[in-house]
Formats: sequence, C-alpha cells, structure tokens
Amino acid sequence: MRDDTEILYQGDWLRLVRRGKWEACERTHGGNGMAVLVIAVTPDDEVLFVEQYRVPLGARTIEMPAGLVGDGGGSDSLEDAARRELIEETGWAAGRVEVLLTGPTTAGMSNERVAFVRARELTRVGEGGGVDDEAIIVHTVPRATAPAWLMQKHAEGFELDLKLWAGLWMIDFNPDGSPAD
Repeated sequence: MRDDTEILYQGDWLRLVRRGKWEACERTHGGNGMAVLVIAVTPDDEVLFVEQYRVPLGARTIEMPAGLVGDGGGSDSLEDAARRELIEETGWAAGRVEVLLTGPTTAGMSNERVAFVRARELTRVGEGGGVDDEAIIVHTVPRATAPAWLMQKHAEGFELDLKLWAGLWMIDFNPDGSPAD
C-alpha cells in the first residue's frame, strides 16, 4: 500500500481507501486484487454460463465462470485459479488453459484486475454449483445462439456481465484479432 493511503474501512475482502481527494475500493485477497474469467466451450459447442444472485446488485446475474485468485488464503497462479473456479462453478475440468489478457475491471473505482482465460479440452467431472452458499446454476448454451439467449435473459430481468461479449469474441479470436488456435 502506498504511503499516502488513508484507510477508511477494512473488511474481510475489501478495503475503502482515500488518496488525496480520490476514494477507491481495493481487493485485499492474495495481495494483488486479481480475478479470473473463464471462457469455456463444451465438446458439444456449448458456451458455459453461470447464473447467481449478486448481493451488490440485488439481482440474479448471468456471467462466465469466474473467481478470485488466492481466495483460499494461498497463492494461486492465474491458470490454477481458472481451473479451480471452472470445476467449482460448472463441474467441467479443462485439459488446458491459456491466459489471454489481464486488465482492470473498473479502473476509476477499484484495484481489481481480471484475467481472461480460455479453457480447452473440457471434461465433465461433477455437477458444479459453486461452494458454500453460492447456489450457482450452470447454463450450457449452443454457441451459435448464445448472444440471443443472453438478450432473452436480459429481457427477463437478469443483469448481464458486460465482459460476456468480450468472452464470446475470445472463443474464436485472440486479443490481437488473430484467429484462436
């Protein structure tokens, strides 16, 4: 933490700070504020989405599998966190994972950064659903109809994580626009 930081509040997972006149929220897990978002397509060409109630929004959301790096108190690699979260949330294991891009989620408010990770060679190993009280519902949606399915969910009142569209694009493309292998 920088020397000019005033801690306004410290919780188990978040810290509210002030630097000069600027207030920001910091993730405190793992020392780095990192999260992973897992872009995963089943062998049947279905995109994996997760549905869960998000307390900050007071609403159910549709997201790609995701989670915090180092949230168990240890030190995860991005790849290890992606593999763990994919299994916990969806019940699918990845034969290989590839970190595509890392960047801030809300640069004006938080130190949180997310790594987009593409998961390949998926195998079903369980039911998913998350851990503790996450109560995650797994959706496998044909890739060809995924955008329309998402917009239907939006019309039904679900909040949609805007990173979904970047994830859908990165199924077929690398961040530089070249085709995914």
